[in-house]
Amino acid sequence: MPDVISVEEAKAMIVATENLKHKCIISILYSGGLRRNELLNLKIKDIDSKRMLIHVKNGKGEKDKFTLLNNAVLTNLIKYYTKEKPVKLLFEGSKGVPYSVSSVKKIVDKAASLVEIKKKVTPHTLRHSFATHLLEAGTDLRHIQVLLGHNSSKTSEIYTDVPKKSFKNIRKLLD
Repeated sequence: MPDVISVEEAKAMIVATENLKHKCIISILYSGGLRRNELLNLKIKDIDSKRMLIHVKNGKGEKDKFTLLNNAVLTNLIKYYTKEKPVKLLFEGSKGVPYSVSSVKKIVDKAASLVEIKKKVTPHTLRHSFATHLLEAGTDLRHIQVLLGHNSSKTSEIYTDVPKKSFKNIRKLLD
C-alpha cells in the first residue's frame, strides 16, 4: 500500500513553505497528483487558467493528460510568474536550466520537516495522498484513474485499500 499523509498535513506543508516557487511546487504535486518528472517538464503554456486545468504532456509512457488546477494554486502561480518570470519551463533553476529532481525532493523533505511529519514524505507520497484523499471524498475511481494518467483501472485500485478513514462514513449493520 502506498504511503499517504493527511489532508491537514499536506496543507500544513504548503502553508509552512515560505519560498513562493517551492510553495507552488508542493501545491501542484499534491493538488494535481503529478509525478516529479511531470512537474519538472511543465511549460508555462501548460497552465490553462480558463479551464482550471494543468496539461501534462509526455508523462509516464509518453502520455498526455489533464489534471486539476485550483484557485489557490493559480493565485500563487500568478504571483510566482510575475516575480520570477520563467522563460520556457514553469519551474526553472538558475539561468533557465530545468529544476533538478534532487531539488524537488529537498523541497518536499524540508516542508515535511517544518511541520514535523514523522513518516518519510516524498514527491510521490503527495501523489498517493492526492489519489487517496479524492477517493475518501467520494470521487469515482475512474476519474482518479484519468487524473493520475493510469492506463488500467487495476493500477488505480491500489488506492481502494488505503482509505480506512472512509470506513467511518459507512453505517454499521448492527448499530
